[in-house]
Amino acid sequence: MSIAGVIRLKQAEHVKSERAILETITHPFIVNMSWSYHDNSFLYMLLEYVPGGELFSYLRNAGHFEVETANFYACELICALEFLHGKSIVYRDLKPENLLLDTEGHMKITDFGFAKKLWDRTWTLCGTPEYLAPEIIQSKGHNKAVDWWSLGILIFEMLVGCPPFFDDNPFGIYEKILAGKIDWPKHMDLVAKDLVKKLLVQDRTKRLGNMKVSNTYFFFNF
Repeated sequence: MSIAGVIRLKQAEHVKSERAILETITHPFIVNMSWSYHDNSFLYMLLEYVPGGELFSYLRNAGHFEVETANFYACELICALEFLHGKSIVYRDLKPENLLLDTEGHMKITDFGFAKKLWDRTWTLCGTPEYLAPEIIQSKGHNKAVDWWSLGILIFEMLVGCPPFFDDNPFGIYEKILAGKIDWPKHMDLVAKDLVKKLLVQDRTKRLGNMKVSNTYFFFNF
């Protein structure tokens, strides 16, 4: 990538952070970086090749996933998030477009531009509107709990076919997120619904988090 272009787009800090984080991690459900280099004009990052495409494309083609499929991908995501959080890394951009599938159908997280090493809280507004946790929108300071909120949004979207909070205007999305009202489809699996409710708790201190997520009944068979 062009260094001048990165600076022009004001992405220098994001790119530096992404490179620094990828240099320190290796995980089967994360797109790994094997080499990086820069000269006076360009930054080079050699990333693992993942040929299956984005989860987003499969979800749009299918309309929505069956419970077993959503369960499978959610389990792999939890493994990756627990790994990152164990290294004090918050991801902050969980969405179907950032999830790639390999040749065997396993999921890998990509695009660490918003990821950050974090020991307490941060106040930066970043992420995708439909997936933002309330504390990010309200600038209350956020931590790794925002990733579990995003997981709840993603599980809902995989099962229903659309995120629970949507509007043509980002500010309309923010208002709906803060209001917290969700229209639950009648066909939605009750166990999955219970998990999503626990992940989409407005108060981050009461939101389901590390270790507790994988111990819920939704993942009983995995």
